[in-house]
Amino acid sequence: MPLIAARLIAIAMVAMIASPVVAQRFDLKTARPYDGASGFEPGQPRLFSVKVPEGNYRVTVTLGDPKHASETTIKAESRRLMLDAVAVPRSRSVTRSFVVNVRTAALPPPPANAPGGVAVRLNAREAGSFSWDDKLTLEILGDRAAATAVAIEPADVPTLYLLGDSTVTDQRFEPAASWGQMLPVFFGSGIAVANHAESGETLKSFVTELRLDKALSRVRPGDWAMIQFGHNDQKAQWPQTHAPAATTYRDWLRTYIAEFRRRGAVPILVTSPERRNWTGDRIKPTLADYAGAVRAVAAEEKVPLIDLNAASIAFYEALGPARAPLAFNDGGKDATHHDNYGAWGLARAVAEAVRTSGLPLAAMLAPGLTPFDPAHPPAPDTFRIAPSVVSSDQRPAGN
Repeated sequence: MPLIAARLIAIAMVAMIASPVVAQRFDLKTARPYDGASGFEPGQPRLFSVKVPEGNYRVTVTLGDPKHASETTIKAESRRLMLDAVAVPRSRSVTRSFVVNVRTAALPPPPANAPGGVAVRLNAREAGSFSWDDKLTLEILGDRAAATAVAIEPADVPTLYLLGDSTVTDQRFEPAASWGQMLPVFFGSGIAVANHAESGETLKSFVTELRLDKALSRVRPGDWAMIQFGHNDQKAQWPQTHAPAATTYRDWLRTYIAEFRRRGAVPILVTSPERRNWTGDRIKPTLADYAGAVRAVAAEEKVPLIDLNAASIAFYEALGPARAPLAFNDGGKDATHHDNYGAWGLARAVAEAVRTSGLPLAAMLAPGLTPFDPAHPPAPDTFRIAPSVVSSDQRPAGN
């Protein structure tokens, strides 16, 4: 596509993004298939979408059934957990509110002769993802789910940006999950969680694919950014993006910190969760150099730190070699990526770190959040989050 045409398209998309949106209310009992404006996704009566410009939206759902007791879980976009098993007695109804961040891949066009691009360079895995389209999508789940109405309106609230790799990203398909997509349930309705993480990313590739540009184009003073990389940065077999822990990795972290700070946002560094490799009944560290580098840069730059590496080790060792696979994807065959239980445990550890941090962000957590110790996690055999409707055996070709 010629550069001038690409820029004209980007300008039109940015203009659409800037257009005002009024509050909308939908009766889910009478909603029809998606028609370009609103409705249930084709063949998916649990996926309800509304076309909106990118931004933050307060979603208020009405839950309850006049004939039966109900229990409803709601996820947004690509399986971001917003409400978990909200129980409502028979003949009663309740309303619950949360904030959903919606984005597209479009970027403001760069000035003439300046480097950059007009869109994030998405990969094949992201084709068809609800995380990058022009809709706000809700997934209504549970064997006894009862959501009767939904109201959507723009929300002028702070945003918590998540930047990272596959251990953070919104995993699209069951049974995989990551802590970033579980985190929203632990925050209240006064903040949006915008998960920009993606599988395979490094500090370098996040820049070259314009993913950092996208986050920076939307960030405002008073926003927050959690930054967690390391799993792929350490791969020397990827020379284009390899960043040694003692040198360039630290320099890239400082660059991210500086970019968010100069826009008035608060960066938070997060150490990467460990892999599930054992030496006896203890986890064998594979990311220690990178976790140490994050801790050092956080101290030098006076940046808040969430030590998820240490929390993950405590979590896995509390479960032990026999039960720890129950926290991981693919029935435990995967020693890096998590299932719903493992992702929830790590997200809960992140929320606990925020709760005890003394940061203003702690005031944004969900009311009534009690202390959590990753060394004493809930039992995996009694844990359950309603699974999403699309599983790994239903994923499109190429994903």
